[in-house]
Amino acid sequence: MSGPKKRTFQIEAFKHRVVVDPKYAEKTWKILEHAIHEIYNHNASGLSFEELYRNAYNMVLHKFGEKLYSGLVTTMTFHLTEICKSIEAAQGGLFLEELNRKWADHNKALQMIRDILMYMDRTFIPSTHKTPVHELGLNLWRDVVIHSCKIQTRLQDTLLELVRRERSGEVINRGLMRNITKMLMDLGSFVYQDDFEKHFLEVSADFYRLESQEFIESCDCGEYLKKAERRLNEEMERVSHYLDVKSESKITNVVEREMIESHMQRLVHMENSGIVNMLVDDKYEDLGRMYSLFRRVPNGLILIRDVMTSYIRDTGKQLVIDPERLKDPVDFVQRLLDLKDKYDKIISTAFNNDKTFQNALNSSFEFFINLNARSPEFISLFVDDKLRKGLRGVSEEDIENVLDKVMMLFRYLQEKDVFEKYYKQHLAKRLLSGKTVSDDAERSLIVKLKTECGYQFTSKLEGMFTDMKTSQDTMQGFYASLGSDFGDSPTLTVQVLTTGSWPTQPSATCNLPAEILGISDLKATFGKGQKHELNVSTYQMCVLMLFNNADQLSYKEIEQATEIPASDLKRCLQSLACVKGKNVLRKEPMSKDIAEDDAFFFNDKFTSKFVKVKIGTVVAQRETEPENQETRQRVEEDRKPQIEAAVVRIMKARRVLDHNNIVTEVTKQLQSRFLPNPVVIKKRIESLIEREFLERDKADRKLYRYLA
Repeated sequence: MSGPKKRTFQIEAFKHRVVVDPKYAEKTWKILEHAIHEIYNHNASGLSFEELYRNAYNMVLHKFGEKLYSGLVTTMTFHLTEICKSIEAAQGGLFLEELNRKWADHNKALQMIRDILMYMDRTFIPSTHKTPVHELGLNLWRDVVIHSCKIQTRLQDTLLELVRRERSGEVINRGLMRNITKMLMDLGSFVYQDDFEKHFLEVSADFYRLESQEFIESCDCGEYLKKAERRLNEEMERVSHYLDVKSESKITNVVEREMIESHMQRLVHMENSGIVNMLVDDKYEDLGRMYSLFRRVPNGLILIRDVMTSYIRDTGKQLVIDPERLKDPVDFVQRLLDLKDKYDKIISTAFNNDKTFQNALNSSFEFFINLNARSPEFISLFVDDKLRKGLRGVSEEDIENVLDKVMMLFRYLQEKDVFEKYYKQHLAKRLLSGKTVSDDAERSLIVKLKTECGYQFTSKLEGMFTDMKTSQDTMQGFYASLGSDFGDSPTLTVQVLTTGSWPTQPSATCNLPAEILGISDLKATFGKGQKHELNVSTYQMCVLMLFNNADQLSYKEIEQATEIPASDLKRCLQSLACVKGKNVLRKEPMSKDIAEDDAFFFNDKFTSKFVKVKIGTVVAQRETEPENQETRQRVEEDRKPQIEAAVVRIMKARRVLDHNNIVTEVTKQLQSRFLPNPVVIKKRIESLIEREFLERDKADRKLYRYLA
C-alpha cells in the first residue's frame, strides 16, 4: 500500500510597499562625496567609516549603484586633476619627490575609499562588469596624472637623466627611483614598458655604443674587458635596486651587443693584447673574463675557440717540424707535454673546463703530432729515457703521472703500430741490460697500453716479461744446485727468450782483441800512477784496448780497427770521451757530438774517488735516416697481413661489397692501430683475389664476392 501523500509547504516573504524618499540617493551620495573630499584633504580622522559603509551599502541595495559609481569617478578625477597641477608646479629635483608623495597619498585614500565601497566592489561591479575601485583608482592616476601632457615626457626625461648621472659616477636617490619605477609597474607592465623601459633601452644602447667606441680606441683588450664587465655588473646591480627584474635580460642584452658583440673580432685579434698574447703570457684572469663575457653573445665562444685552435696548431706545427728540436727526442716530447700542460691549465682555470675547448685542444694535438712521422719513435725514446734513469727516486704517484701523460700523447698517434715497434725494441734493451728503473712502472705502462688498445697489442710485451721471470728462476735454480762448489768461479747469466715475443736484432761485426780471453773488467793506470778498474761494454773495451799501443787515434782509425757499426761506435766514443767524471779518453775538438774528423787521446789526467769505475753507454737517442727507413719498411710489411685479415673478416660477414665500402670498413677497423693507405688496401685485395679468397663480380668490376 502506498503511504499518505506528503504536502509541500512554502514560506513567502511578507509583501509590503517600501516607500523611499525621492531625494534619498542624492542626499546619501552627498554624504559619501563629502567623505571622499575629506579623505583626499587628509581629514579622515573625523569620519565614521561604519556609517559611510552603511550608506554605500543602502545605495547599492536600492539600485543606485550606477549613481554611486559614476559619482566616484567624477570625484576622484577632480581630485587627481588638482594633484596633477601640484606635481606640475614642482621645480627641479622636487618634481619626483612631489610625485612620490602624491602617489603615496593617493594610495592611502584609495584604500579608505575601497573599504567604504566594499559592498559595491563585491556585488554591483562584478554584475555590471565595471572596473573594481582599486583598479579604477590606478587607471585614473595613470590617465589623469602620469599621462598628462606636462608630466609624461618630463617624468621620462627626469628618470633617464638620473640613470645617466649614476652611470657617470654620481650618487642618486635610489630609494626615490625605486618608488617611482614601482609606481609605473603597479599601473601595469605596459605603462612601465612604454613610459620608461623602451626609452631607457634606446638611450642605453646609444650611451654604450659611444662609450665602447671610446674604450676600444684607447684601451688594450684586457682593460676593455674589465670596463665591459664592470658596466655589465653595474646594470645588473641597477636592476636589483630600482628596476623591474624583467628588465635585467633586456639591459644586459644591450650592453652585450654594444660592448662585446660589436667589437668581438677586434678584441680577439687586438695587437699585443688579444687572445694570442693572453695565451702566450698565461693571462688566466683576462682569458677567464673574455670567456665569461663572450659566452653571453652568439658565436662568442666559437670565435675564441677557433682563434685558440689556430694558434695552437701553428705553435705545435713549428715545434714538430723544427730541425733543431728533432735533434733531442726527449726534449721534443717534453716540450709537447709542457705545451699540453699549459693549455690544460688555461682550459681548467680560465675556460671553466669547457668540453668543446678540450676537444679542440685534443684535435689540434692530433693534427700536429702526426705531421712528424718520427713522433711514435720519439715518444718511445722519451719512455725509454724515463724508465732507464729519469724516474729514479721519484714517488709512485709521480711515476703514474708521467705514464698517464705519455698515454695521452700515445692516443693522439695515428700510427700506434710504429710506436709498438720502437717500444718493443727499447723495452727489450732495458730488460736484457737490466737498466729499467722499476718493473712496476714497466708493467703499469703495459697495463695502460692494454686498456687502450686491447690484449693483442701487448701480448708479446707481456711475453717478454714472462721470459725474463722464467730465465731468472732458472738461473736461481742452477746456482742453488751448484751449492758451495761454485766458489769464486765467474758468474754466468743465461736468458732464454721466446722467438716470437722479442724483436729480432741484426748481428753486428766487431774485431775483438786477442788479449780479452777471460777478461771482464779492464785495469787501467793513469797519470801519477792512479789505478782503476773500468767496468765497460764489449765495444768500449775494444776501443780502449787500442790505446795500449797508441796515445792518439782518429775516428777513422778506430772505425777501421774495430769494424764497430758507425752509430754504435759514435755512442761508444761519446760515453768514453764526453761524459763528465767518466772521460777516460779526450776528444779534439771538444763537443757533444762525434764527427768523422775527430781525434781521440788517452786521458792520463783522469781521476776518480772510486777504484772501480762503471762507464755506461750513451743511450741511442734516435735512429739515423737509413735505420728509420728500414723500420718503416718492417712496419709496412707487418701491416699487410693485418689489412688482409680485416678484409677477410668484413667480406666473410658481408659476402658481397663494393670497393669503396671495403676501404671504409677496413679503415674503421684498423684506425685504433694505424690509418691504412687506400692504395695498400687495394693491393692487398688484389693479393686476396690471386689467392682465391675473393673474386670480382662479372657484371660489376668494383664489386667483390667472398669465396668460402
